[in-house]
Amino acid sequence: MEETNCDIERERTFIMIKPDGVQRGLIGEIIQRFERKGFKLVAIKLLQAEESLLLEHYKELEDKPFYNNLVKYIGSGPVCPMVWEGANVVKTGRIMLGETDPAKSAPGTIRVTNEVPEQPVISPLSGAIFEKRIIEKYILENGCDPITGKELKVEELIEIKTPPIVKPKPPSATSIPATLKTMQDEWDALMLHTFTQRQQLQTARQELSHALYQHDAACRVIARLNKEVTAAREALATLKPQAGILSNVMQQQSHRMEVNGAESQPVEQIGMTEEVIQKLHDKATVLTQERKRRGRNVPEELLTPDQVSNFKILASHPSLHSASIPGILTLDINSSDHSKLVTGGNDKNATVFNKDTEQIVAVLKGHTKKITKVIYHAEEDTVITASPDTSIRIWHVPTSQTQLLLSCHSGPVTGLSLHPTGDYILSTSSDKHWAFSDIRTGRLLTKVMDTAEVGLTTAQFHPDGLIFGTGADDSRVKIWDLKEQSNVANFPGHTGSISAISFSENGYYLATAASDACVKLWDLRKLKNFKTIQLDDGYDVKDLCFDQSGTYLAIAGSDVRIYQCKQWQELQVFTDHTALATGVRFGKHAQYLASTSMDRTLKLYGVE
Repeated sequence: MEETNCDIERERTFIMIKPDGVQRGLIGEIIQRFERKGFKLVAIKLLQAEESLLLEHYKELEDKPFYNNLVKYIGSGPVCPMVWEGANVVKTGRIMLGETDPAKSAPGTIRVTNEVPEQPVISPLSGAIFEKRIIEKYILENGCDPITGKELKVEELIEIKTPPIVKPKPPSATSIPATLKTMQDEWDALMLHTFTQRQQLQTARQELSHALYQHDAACRVIARLNKEVTAAREALATLKPQAGILSNVMQQQSHRMEVNGAESQPVEQIGMTEEVIQKLHDKATVLTQERKRRGRNVPEELLTPDQVSNFKILASHPSLHSASIPGILTLDINSSDHSKLVTGGNDKNATVFNKDTEQIVAVLKGHTKKITKVIYHAEEDTVITASPDTSIRIWHVPTSQTQLLLSCHSGPVTGLSLHPTGDYILSTSSDKHWAFSDIRTGRLLTKVMDTAEVGLTTAQFHPDGLIFGTGADDSRVKIWDLKEQSNVANFPGHTGSISAISFSENGYYLATAASDACVKLWDLRKLKNFKTIQLDDGYDVKDLCFDQSGTYLAIAGSDVRIYQCKQWQELQVFTDHTALATGVRFGKHAQYLASTSMDRTLKLYGVE
C-alpha cells in the first residue's frame, strides 16, 4: 500500500502551452494554478519546435483531417512544454486544463478561463470574470462559485457592459503572405465602399435638389393662395357686416365703414330705452336670487386648495399665432364649453382652440392692428374682439366670418366686457369714453366720457350687470351705474395706469392691479380696500381672474400665480413662460388654469 502511494506521488504528466497561450502571456498563470494544487514543476522549456519533431510527436494523429494544420499551427510560434509531478497529477491536470474544445470545457478550467468571453459576467464572491452561458450552466449543476466553492446563484451574477471584443488574429496571419493578402482584401473592401458611398452621395444630391425645387414651388403656391384667401375674407367681411346692418336699421349711418381701416362716420346714440333697462333689471334679479340660493356653498366638483397647490403644467401650445409677429395678448374661455378657448395676438388674429382635441377650430382675421381683448360668448359660438384699430368685431366661429363691425370709439379699444344677458357689450377706449352697445343690431346705446377726462384702460361688469368698473390712466378705479350712466364710487390707492380689474362671483369683492406691483382687494359693501397683495419689485401685472365660485384668484404678469380667497394664501407660482404672461382664466370648477404670454404659447395647468 505504501509502495502504491509512493508510485502515485511520483506520477508525472506532460503539458505544452501552444503558441497562442505563449503569445497571450499565460505561462505564469498556468504555473501558479498547478503550484496552488501542490504539484511540482520538474522541467520547463521555451522553444520553437521543428517540423520533424512535431511530425514525430503527433504521429498517432496523421490519419486525421486536421493533422497537417495542427503541425503547421504548433510550429507557427514558440511553445512551452513542461513536466509536472505529484499525486494524481495526470487526472487532476486533465480536469484543470479542460476539454480540447473551450466551448465544451467546464467553467474555471484553463481553456475557458483564459478565453475572451463574448458575454462577460462577474462573480461577486470571487471577482472572477466568466462567460455567461458557461458559468450559468455550472451554477445550475453545482450551485457554487467554481473558484471559491461558496454558494452562488445565477441572479447574483453581475453583467459587464463592454464594447464588442475583436479577437486577435491567429499566429498564422502574421506571416508575410497572409499579411499581404489581408491588406489586399482590406484595400479592395475600402475601394468598394468608397465607390458605393460616391454613388449614394450623387443620388442624394439629385434627390435633394429635386426636393428643394419642389419645396420652393410649393411655398410660392401657398403664399399666393394665402394672399388670395386673405383678400377674399377681407372683402367678405366688408360686405357682410354692412348688409346685416342695413337690413336691421337702414338709417344707421354709423355702420357704413370700411373694414380695411378707413375712418368711420360719427355714431349716433339711441339711448337706454325702457325696454333695455327692464331687461337689465330682470336679469339682475334672476342672478341675485341664484346667488342667494347658492349661499356660501361651493360646488362639490370644485378642486380643493391642496389640489390646486399641486397643479402642474399639462400642455403647452406654441403654434396658435404667427411666429414672425410673436405674442399672445389676451385670453378667454367658453363658460358653457370649457374645452374651447380663444386667444388674441400681435399678429392681428384671434384663434379659437379646442384643448381636448388640441385642434385649432377657427382663425379670425380682419383687424388691421393687434387684438388686445377677446370674449367668448357664454351661450353661442360667437367671439367678440377689440383692437387699437378702434373697432370691435362680432365673429361667427363656425364660418370664421365677421357678423357685425362696431365702431363706437375714436381711439384704441382697451377694454371689453359682455353683459350677463349676452346681448350687450361694454367697451372702453383711450378716447376717454366708455360705450354700451347692442351686439344683436350693432347699435350704440350710450357713450359716456370719463369724469376725469383721462384715457380708460380696462372694464368689467359686476356679476349682476347693473354696475360695472373701469380703470384709467390716472390710477383710479371707478364704479358706474349703468342705468344712470353715472360714476357712483371711486377707489384710489394705486400708482400708475390700471392694468386689470376683476369682480368676484360673490358680488362684493373687486380685485384691481396697476403698474405699482401690487393687487388690491376692495369690499364693495364698505367701499374700502381690505387687502393688498404686495408683489415683487418690478412685477408687471397684466391680468386678473376669479374662478366662477369666487374661491381662487389668478394673477398673470411676470409669472402666473394662484391665491386662495379670504385667506389670501399663495397656493402656486408658475414660471414656465419665458416672457411676460398676458392673460389667465380658470376652467369650470377650477379644474384647470389657462395662461397666455408674449412667448407665443398657451399653457394649461391642472392636476396630473
